[in-house]
Amino acid sequence: MIQVVLLVGVLSCIADADTVSILLTSNATSRVEFGAAQLARAIKDVGLSLVVESKQSTAKARHRIIIADVKEPAIKQLVKAGFLTLKPGEPGREGFVLGAWSNKLVAIVSSDDSGALYGCLELAQRVRESRRLPADLRFSDEPAFALRGTCIGMQKPYILPGRKVYEYPYTPDLFPWFYDKEFWRGYLDFLASNRMNTLYLWNGHPFASLVKLKDYPYAVEVPEDVFQKNVEMFHYLTRECDKRGIWLVQMFYNILVSKPFAETNGISTQLSAPTPLVADYTRKSIAEFVKEYPNVGLMICLGEALKGVTNQVEWCTKVILPGVKDGMKAAGLTCEPPVIIRTHATDATIVMPAALKVYSNLFTMTKYNGESLTTWQPRGKEQAIHLAMSKLGTHLVNVHILANLEPFRYGAQRFIKKCVVAARDRLGAKGVHVYPLSYWNWPDAPDITDTPLLQWKRDWIWFEAWARYSWNPDIPDSEDRAHWITRLTEVYGDTNAAVHILDAYNDSGECAPRIIRRFGITEGNRQTMSLGMTLDQLVNPAKYKAFPGLWESQSPPGERLQEYVEKEWKHQPHEGETPPQVIQEILDYSSNAVASVEEAEPLVTKNRGEFERLRNDMHCIQAMSEFYAAKANAALHVLRYGYSKDPRDMVQARDYLAKSFDYYQRLAALTEKTYRFANGMQTSQRKIPFPGAIDGVRANYRWSQLVGQYKKELEDFQARVASVEPVPAQASHSE
Repeated sequence: MIQVVLLVGVLSCIADADTVSILLTSNATSRVEFGAAQLARAIKDVGLSLVVESKQSTAKARHRIIIADVKEPAIKQLVKAGFLTLKPGEPGREGFVLGAWSNKLVAIVSSDDSGALYGCLELAQRVRESRRLPADLRFSDEPAFALRGTCIGMQKPYILPGRKVYEYPYTPDLFPWFYDKEFWRGYLDFLASNRMNTLYLWNGHPFASLVKLKDYPYAVEVPEDVFQKNVEMFHYLTRECDKRGIWLVQMFYNILVSKPFAETNGISTQLSAPTPLVADYTRKSIAEFVKEYPNVGLMICLGEALKGVTNQVEWCTKVILPGVKDGMKAAGLTCEPPVIIRTHATDATIVMPAALKVYSNLFTMTKYNGESLTTWQPRGKEQAIHLAMSKLGTHLVNVHILANLEPFRYGAQRFIKKCVVAARDRLGAKGVHVYPLSYWNWPDAPDITDTPLLQWKRDWIWFEAWARYSWNPDIPDSEDRAHWITRLTEVYGDTNAAVHILDAYNDSGECAPRIIRRFGITEGNRQTMSLGMTLDQLVNPAKYKAFPGLWESQSPPGERLQEYVEKEWKHQPHEGETPPQVIQEILDYSSNAVASVEEAEPLVTKNRGEFERLRNDMHCIQAMSEFYAAKANAALHVLRYGYSKDPRDMVQARDYLAKSFDYYQRLAALTEKTYRFANGMQTSQRKIPFPGAIDGVRANYRWSQLVGQYKKELEDFQARVASVEPVPAQASHSE
């Protein structure tokens, strides 16, 4: 039954000619009420008045907004009377239909609470844009992807003393923002406004921070007062997510146990094979977690510590999934909650069929481009994994780590749109899971500023683009471009400036993917791409354990430096993307980006500080691209010398190497006062171009720290060239 509901703090009782009432069912959930509250704020913001209609009040509103399920009698009456038409299957899951008649009555029709929420957000946006209620409207919408969300790393850039990778208890010292409710409200509002419906927390072994076990009371690894805060915050976060239509998911690795559990039992915190004791502890941890937080999902990474597909199948089917079922029983759940299984570090084609025999409501997740943004379409082996998983059920692509993009801003909506279309059409994905651009340092951006920039505010366009296209990747390009120009105008104050800034974002965003896929050692955490590469790493990538098969699976068809030089020397035809082509493309794209941002500079009227940071990023990306272009050319000549033995090749390599050093010095100067670090993860796992930690102390994480090493490389190469360069012939002189 429809009745008027008072939205405390939002609705007022003023009745005049422009009054509006919002009506929803008496059993409306917190999610629907949250959507109605957002709509009410928009109505008040444009100068309309909200009035409460009730049996106790004689006030009557001129305009009424009904928020109701498609099965409600009021909606059926509108359909029967011919005011509202619904197509078969409308509205779909999380979808909605908006109908308006002479702006006296507006209906938001949905088939679930999320659809009602998104319908309210859509109408609120339209009200703000037109500054009135719609007079005549029929609009329907629903998402293309079932799951659309972001992740947060409950992890740090460094490894804690006495611990291993991924081992970070939930404590105020390590994660002060986790306990900040105002922070959470702001971030969750941002996700909801972009219609994202999932949020993932990544951690090695979260259970010892969030649950207690009767059989293993010593396993808890935080003090009692912190434990109580954690429980309270996790319940709070679950509620706040739920009312915004967001499914909270906790991720964990296998096999990891808490440090006190390991010390008590004389074992390692990370095990490569199951034991009866650890199996019992893990199963009971998962069961207690599901019991305590029945609305929180779980995401399983069967590796990295756990080795061997046989062990992984056993662990999944005899420990993890039975633990979920134990928790279901204890919590009184009758339906299996969704569980996500990562395909990383395991053979999912073996694990998943076995897991589905034990548990039916399973999703899968696979890295989209490894740990970088490499190409808009995975190929080869990686594509085959995605396709195999998508045939089993709901499959998610994981836009992971972004090691080749950090630390600069990335807003190439054109590239992102291609990725999402390919994820749906070529990989069969039904979900998108997006990392922040500086994962290990959440929530702070790496910029040097008086007050740390929040990543979701600095990188709003990164998150909004993935959210926009995972809702609808089929937006016509002209309409899409107009949208981004409008958004950038809101941020920077001038439409012409917005046009140039959008072009700068799109052009600069083409550089990093090309550099890593054609010249990089790896697309993973081992390489900090913006810190450059040594000449030897470009010439002899196998020496540095470049991953075989990476380029076939993550890149468009093409050639590496070594392949290109060999074919050139043998006069063989080239195939696909070649190094000279990429060299020219990154020079052109980065130059165009700088030209565009400079065109925007005199036109910007708002947020000058952020614009200057964006402008500097464009120059940084250009300097980085020029560095790689020059150094790749140097590598081409060194490789050619291996065939020609012509000293002139080495001379040209020397000259290109000198140019690359000049460009690197410029990059170091541009970043010295603007960035605290180049790479978020500052551990020994970082190896390219130089080790990220030496004797446990972080190193080589800023550009200026590498200038001396690149200078020595140049000097050593100059000496090498001098030893092979022919002595110039003596010039003749007339007497």
